[in-house]
Amino acid sequence: MSRRVALVTGAGRGIGLGIARALAADGMDIAILDVLPMETVAENLRMLQESGAAVHYFRGDVTSREDRRKALEALRERFGGLHVLVNNAGVAPKVRADILDAAEDSYEWVMKINLQGPYFLTQAVARWMIEQKQRDAGWRGCIINISSISATVASTSRGEYCISKAGVSMATRLWAARLGEFDIPVYEIRPGVIATDMTAGVKEKYDKLIAEGLCIQRRWGQPDDIGRAAAALARGDLAYSTGQVVMVDGGLTIPRL
Repeated sequence: MSRRVALVTGAGRGIGLGIARALAADGMDIAILDVLPMETVAENLRMLQESGAAVHYFRGDVTSREDRRKALEALRERFGGLHVLVNNAGVAPKVRADILDAAEDSYEWVMKINLQGPYFLTQAVARWMIEQKQRDAGWRGCIINISSISATVASTSRGEYCISKAGVSMATRLWAARLGEFDIPVYEIRPGVIATDMTAGVKEKYDKLIAEGLCIQRRWGQPDDIGRAAAALARGDLAYSTGQVVMVDGGLTIPRL
């Protein structure tokens, strides 16, 4: 295996695709775990292949133990190894509901996708990474969790999302602490307001807020902004910063008077 390999969940479109593009541009081969039918993301996969990357798409659900197992088996068979895991797949609540009225099934749905699934995918990948490191002292890899400014910025109309992302932040610290002895760093990227399908429904609201100064840098974030940050971490540019948060929010969370 002459090229490094990255597994990016939810990379059929949006932030995940931006990350996959950046990693492919850096010379990595790309594996994708996503629930979208392959035909709906075929053009995006073709674009990744045109960058020179070998691309493996596995349609599966990160919340499914069996899908996670099969995806890693397929990845092992195709590439033989794995260097970078990016836990990006995530959802917002289907309905933005005041926490006084929020439904329990919405909470369970969001938590399973945003936190539980990635937690146990990380567990399986971490075991594989440890195996690779023990076989080859020169092997290097990392794990990157995509959370959100909602990990610390309260939004009472989507409490389940905020709690799930706060959990991702703690999971980052936990895995960083556990994998430190194997020199496998774990990072968190915390995006702000990013232009994706997830935010399309609130575009008019945030266009106005951004124009009024919500972010210090008065523009929407783009998936490629997250991709560039992930590529820097995957390259090892912050090799002595395990467990840390990389903010990609245009200055939104800087306290101001």
